[in-house]
Amino acid sequence: MSTSMPTPTQTAARAREVMDAILADEEFGAFEGATMEYSSDWQCLTGFPVIERWNLDSDKRPLFTEALRALSIKASVFDLTGDERLAEVAVAVPVDEMTHAMIAQPQLFARIAHRTGFQLIHQTDQEHTDYEAGDFTHLTYRLAWGEPPARYWLEKSEVDRRVTILTARYASIGLNRAGREHDIDFAAA
Repeated sequence: MSTSMPTPTQTAARAREVMDAILADEEFGAFEGATMEYSSDWQCLTGFPVIERWNLDSDKRPLFTEALRALSIKASVFDLTGDERLAEVAVAVPVDEMTHAMIAQPQLFARIAHRTGFQLIHQTDQEHTDYEAGDFTHLTYRLAWGEPPARYWLEKSEVDRRVTILTARYASIGLNRAGREHDIDFAAA
């Protein structure tokens, strides 16, 4: 194992292998179905809603694919380095949100990871949602699958701009701090 970052080329090759193994696993269909069912709990007001004209029904499947790719890249870096911190590569905010829906299926995902030989890497206090075009993740993704869809792979500066817009809209209806607090008295309503 190495304690330095692998090249995007090395990582892309391993990421494709990881992704192919996940897709071929006997429980992949159950995992995908369980993740899509989780959609009723997708309530983060600054994650998915940064996507322009966000629509759960039409966006959830493409985001599922993008999150699998992101987790495959992370798993590949870990496989090549053995270092969890290095494996926490930058991921776009909406893609990261979908990884949370996947991780909410721990038994299925753990069995798939065990059978296919990859390590699931995701720890909130170490994650990086500061994805930018041209960074390691972007270069690796392009080598593995082509150009990432800009609809979901939003750069951090654009996410920040959109969160500012969302925060103002939410405040206009009484959801303060981007939906993290309100003063609604339900008994009186």
